[in-house]
Amino acid sequence: MTWQVGKVRVTKVLERAMPVPLGALLDDVPDDVVGRFPWLAPDFMDADGNALLSIHGLVIDTGQRRILVDTCMGDNRPAGAVPGMPSGFIDALAGAGYKVDEIDTVVCTHLHFDHVGWNTTVVDGKAVPTFPNARYLFAKVEWEHWQDHDHVYLNIDDTVRPIVDAGLADLVETDHRVCDEVRFLPTPGHTPGHVSVVIESEGERAVITGDMSHHPVQFALPELRMNADSDTPTAVVTRRRFLAEWETDGSLVIGTHFAGRTAGHVTAEGDGWRFDPY
Repeated sequence: MTWQVGKVRVTKVLERAMPVPLGALLDDVPDDVVGRFPWLAPDFMDADGNALLSIHGLVIDTGQRRILVDTCMGDNRPAGAVPGMPSGFIDALAGAGYKVDEIDTVVCTHLHFDHVGWNTTVVDGKAVPTFPNARYLFAKVEWEHWQDHDHVYLNIDDTVRPIVDAGLADLVETDHRVCDEVRFLPTPGHTPGHVSVVIESEGERAVITGDMSHHPVQFALPELRMNADSDTPTAVVTRRRFLAEWETDGSLVIGTHFAGRTAGHVTAEGDGWRFDPY
C-alpha cells in the first residue's frame, strides 16, 4: 500500500492487524458507533462491532532519503501485559523493497513498545541495532520523560537505550526538520514528546498521525480517551487542533494504527470530523 506525495513515496509495511473490542482500546465509547458513523465500516470496524487495529511502519522515500517511521512491536518481544509474538516485519520491509541496511533514518513518533520494537534485534541474548546505517531520531523531551520510567507500555531498556548507548540516537526537538521534505509536527498528549510526521513535496502534503489518534472514531468523537494517554486533556486539544488544520486543504492523513485503507481525507461533520479513506 503506497501513496505519492509530490516526488515522495510513502509505503505501509504491515507487522500485524487484528480486531480489538473498541471498549478495550478507548474509554467511554458510546453504543452503536457504526450506526452513528457508518463510514467506520468496513475499514475500521468489523461486523461484530470490534475495532480493526493495524500495527505497521511507514517508509518515506524521497529519492535521496529512506526514512522509516515507527518500528512496530518486534519479534517475540513482550511488553508488560502484552505477550511477545512472531513478527514478519523485516521480511515485509524487504518485500516492499527496503533492506535494513538501506534505511538511513528511523523516526519514532513516541517511545511506547509498539513503535520501537524493531529498533533493535536480539542476537545471542543481546539487543543490537536493527538498522546499522541509520540515525535514530527521538524527541528529546520524550526520552527525558521516559528514560527512567518502568511502565506497562514501555520496553526502553531493550529497544531504545541500546540505540542511545551505541551512539546512533539523535535527541531532537519536537519541531525538528529531518530533510527538505520531512519535518516533525508536535502533537503532545498521548505522551509528552509525541510527534506526527509531515511530508511536503511539489505543493502536496501528507501527515503520519502517530498515536495522536489510535482509531478514526476519535475523529468523530475527539474527546474519547485512550487508556495509555499521559495527559488526556492535552491529547483532546491536540486532536481538535490537528483535525481543524488538516481538513482545510484536503491534505492526505495517514493513520499509524488505521487498518484497511489507512490513508484518506478529513472532513468536518457535526461537532467532529469524518475520515474518508481511499
